[in-house]
Amino acid sequence: MIDLALFLFIMALLALGTRRPFLWVLTYIYIDILTPQRIGWSITPALPLSLIAFCAAFAGWLAVDSKRDMRVGVRQGLMVLLLAYAFLTTGWADFPEDAAHKWGWVWKALVFAIFLPFTLTTRLRIEAAALVMVLTAGAIIINGGLKTALGGGGYASLYLFVNDNSGIYESSTLSTVAIAIIPLILWFTRHGTVFLPDWRVKLFGYALVFACLLIPVGTEARTGLVCIAVLALVMLRDAKRRLMVLMAGGVLGLAALPFLPQTFYDRMETITGHQQDMSASTRVAVWNWTLDYVEANPWGGGFDAYRGNKFTYELPVEEEAGETTTIVTREEVTDEARAYHSAYFEVLGEQGWFGLTVWLLLHGLGLVQMEVLRRRWRMKAALDTGDGDAAAVTDGWQAPLASALQYGQIVYLVGSLFVGIAYQPFVLLFLALQIGLWNYCKTRESAARETDRRARRARLRTKVAQTAAAPS
Repeated sequence: MIDLALFLFIMALLALGTRRPFLWVLTYIYIDILTPQRIGWSITPALPLSLIAFCAAFAGWLAVDSKRDMRVGVRQGLMVLLLAYAFLTTGWADFPEDAAHKWGWVWKALVFAIFLPFTLTTRLRIEAAALVMVLTAGAIIINGGLKTALGGGGYASLYLFVNDNSGIYESSTLSTVAIAIIPLILWFTRHGTVFLPDWRVKLFGYALVFACLLIPVGTEARTGLVCIAVLALVMLRDAKRRLMVLMAGGVLGLAALPFLPQTFYDRMETITGHQQDMSASTRVAVWNWTLDYVEANPWGGGFDAYRGNKFTYELPVEEEAGETTTIVTREEVTDEARAYHSAYFEVLGEQGWFGLTVWLLLHGLGLVQMEVLRRRWRMKAALDTGDGDAAAVTDGWQAPLASALQYGQIVYLVGSLFVGIAYQPFVLLFLALQIGLWNYCKTRESAARETDRRARRARLRTKVAQTAAAPS
């Protein structure tokens, strides 16, 4: 029944797209995040749904959309450069078959992220894309939040729509995404127009935020706890009474402690004592191996180059010797073919220093651009200049959206220190949303400046005519 419902829902979206081709873009976003072909077992896996929506989105844009306001941003250029270089490194990859498999989904994610900003030419489209991203990820998050609240969960055992701990369904990845979209959810409770922010929207939004906060508990992912702390810090920037917010957050945190399972405490303790945790110790060992690897291979080893690693490290082991005595011994552990467990080291090992530089520029420019929009459009809203796009200015939605996208990106950049999600499709869609907002605001600013120039010229012509007509 679920398989049939998913299939009919996607077919309905594709059919509606014949009247509104932008719906095909939203359909691809939905499929790319939820991956219904992994949820179903007969109809949806048998059809190339992702490819159908991918082609339909491009065809609809080429055939119908106006190209008048199309802008090619610097960050889109960086994505193209990263795409081209990833293609080159795939050609000389240490493990050609594995690299080709990863390239098979990375290029699609990058190409669509490059393309998506071209379609985000209005506020409605920007909001619709963000809404589909939030609600699609929210479907997974609500599922996980309910299971956590009902006593389910556990590290690598919080099963969601699929019994597969990979992609966005991987514990640490889902925890990072769940916390990163919280600012975007809160934006919809204040500035949304698709669903006006009445009490029902606010109630659903706050409930979804609560579900997002439950995901790190249900997955017992240490990354999620770090992301919560980072989000709390960055959101203090917009708080009017920061001390009160800090105190309220502390009280809520303490009130939640009795309801957390003991396994969660045990898992979180390893954040400060990583030397005694095999998973954390392995990550450090892999990072050291990656630094040694790029010293010999500065241009990278292609996708999945980590499969060539092999290392031995010492892990402290505590043994009870009596009631009050604990003996700590060191045990040698040999491991190989361990993943990077960090987006930064993932790009470094696979695309070398050049790829890492491009990737960091892509994200660094995003933070800068969102900060520029945040300050500029907040000032426009305050001044209410009426510069040709009065409705857009007085509504004041651009600056809060830029802040939400910036905060979400900061959460991702911190969380990705410990998770290999450099090319995660959801994150690339998030970046595309930033680029779309930047291009939209730049277009509106250009139009406003052109309107001002025409108004000044008209006033000047009127003044000249009046001067010429005046009696001497």
